[in-house]
Amino acid sequence: MAGINDPGEIARALKTARTIAVVGCSPKGNRPSHAIASYLLSAGFDVIPVNPGHTEILGRTCYPDLASIPKDVRLDIVDVFRRSEFVPGIADAAFARGVGFFWMQDGVVDEGAARRLAAAGIPVAMDRCIYRDHTAL
Repeated sequence: MAGINDPGEIARALKTARTIAVVGCSPKGNRPSHAIASYLLSAGFDVIPVNPGHTEILGRTCYPDLASIPKDVRLDIVDVFRRSEFVPGIADAAFARGVGFFWMQDGVVDEGAARRLAAAGIPVAMDRCIYRDHTAL
């Protein structure tokens, strides 16, 4: 079983990941999801914005949901910037896609979804900032 907020798994994911889907990515530059997606791009990650209201964010194709991302695209990390009540559906979609790591940003918490994903072998970061963890490495 994978872990929840396991420092070793977090470090491994951040060191090996190439593609990160940012669920709830905002086109507004003053929003944390936009700033962190921009940082991840500058750090060399392939960022895929996910937001049903937009077709492009940060010059990248934006998808309405995880299921709409082409199946041949490997999702190493799904980074969630949505309210906690939306996490179960996003977690189900992430599981269906076989993502490598599921990340819930600061303030995003769903213990049940985290346990289900971890039990399925998908490590989880919950109520953590991917920017802070990446810059700390």
